[in-house]
Amino acid sequence: MDDSLYKFLKYTAIILTIAWVGWSAYDSFFEGVNPGDDTYLAANKFFEDGQYERALEEYNLALQEVPNHIHALRGKARTLMQLKRFDEALQVFNIAIAQEPDFAGTYANRGILYDQMGQYQKAVEDYESALTMDPELAEGPKWLTRFLRLQPDKPPTIADRAQYLKQQLAKPESERVLRLPGEDEKQRPYKL
Repeated sequence: MDDSLYKFLKYTAIILTIAWVGWSAYDSFFEGVNPGDDTYLAANKFFEDGQYERALEEYNLALQEVPNHIHALRGKARTLMQLKRFDEALQVFNIAIAQEPDFAGTYANRGILYDQMGQYQKAVEDYESALTMDPELAEGPKWLTRFLRLQPDKPPTIADRAQYLKQQLAKPESERVLRLPGEDEKQRPYKL
């Protein structure tokens, strides 16, 4: 190999290594983490593990640190929904929507909440709003998310549920089947 090419490659490798180490150090030690983020991430871990009471405590702590922490608000609302504290969850979803009205995931989750509360028309409206804002929500969780949740089969999506509810709401009230307990339990809140 030519001596000048060797020197060029050697110095390029040294510079890239120093740059990588420098960036890693900066990213790990010097870049500031936003207030409330560590507590929010801890809450997410509890939520994913199904420890909803503990997750709620951590989301509340994050919100004490930063009262308008949008991710903690959304997490708190999802957690309250999982705990079947529907009225409280609805209040928190409404606050999150008022704070960030263009985020489709919050409408999707509020739709799921309305669905669980038996307010099917409102659920359809929120599902459709979410799908209009972000059509990719119709696809549901990606394969990696399902893999991490040990969920081999694709769960029903909000698009599936909205279509089903619209069909049922169009029928006479005596013929409607709005609850499908086995299928309804497969639907999980969106964590975006």
